[in-house]
Amino acid sequence: MTLMPLSTNYATYPCIKPQFIPKHKCVYFPHQNSRFKENSQIAVTTRFMAQAVGNSTEKKLIRIDISSDTVCPWCFVGKRNLDKAMASSKDQYDFEIKWHPYFLVPSAPKDGVNKKEFYQNKFGSQSGPIIARMTEVFRGLGLEYNISGLTGNTLDSHRLIYFAGQQGLDKQHNIVEELCLGYFTQGKYIGDRKFLLECARKVGLEGAAEFLEDPSNGLKEVNDELEKYSGSISGVPYYVINGKVQLSGGQPPQIFLKAFQTAASGGT
Repeated sequence: MTLMPLSTNYATYPCIKPQFIPKHKCVYFPHQNSRFKENSQIAVTTRFMAQAVGNSTEKKLIRIDISSDTVCPWCFVGKRNLDKAMASSKDQYDFEIKWHPYFLVPSAPKDGVNKKEFYQNKFGSQSGPIIARMTEVFRGLGLEYNISGLTGNTLDSHRLIYFAGQQGLDKQHNIVEELCLGYFTQGKYIGDRKFLLECARKVGLEGAAEFLEDPSNGLKEVNDELEKYSGSISGVPYYVINGKVQLSGGQPPQIFLKAFQTAASGGT
């Protein structure tokens, strides 16, 4: 498998253990080993259907498995940049995107805690620079980074993402967008049932209320995916492209484009 190099002129750092993080690296939540180990209407689907153009050759399929957590800001940055890369290369490739769970803080309380206080308590004097850096990065994407509201347990959001995937990978990709947009720019709480159902409604997801009502629904599947796709990694976002090329962090679009080329050519 090929591990693509990180860009040297772009802050592309994943969310990982703070003790291993150099200056300016994302330290939103520390990773713990556990089993629970631009504008909002961006019009990108997760699978561009191949279209015959004269007698041209068929487009190559790019499959991307993404491990992420819904409270990781770099995961949202990476998604937005990935969307741009896919949009600019849709005439060359078909895309199949699958999102998989990762828990930065498996023991986070379900009721949530104040986001600002979490930063201050966890990172002390570094909380200001961390927030300032993310604010700068989000503005570069045309978004306003909002740290108001609560942060906490993300299990239900991952159950919902799994459920969305059962109704189509396009819905899964779109609900990740809505969840992150609400949490990072609107002060929504990722564990709030009303917010989760609002996201489900926006992407046309059917049966979400009934699914989330039973806490056992999707639990085994989330844990299975966690073990299969995220059990051996130490930070997110993390991408595996066509089972060969690996990327980590909120990479810029040009790095994704380079990875697509490598994967499409059969590079290992």
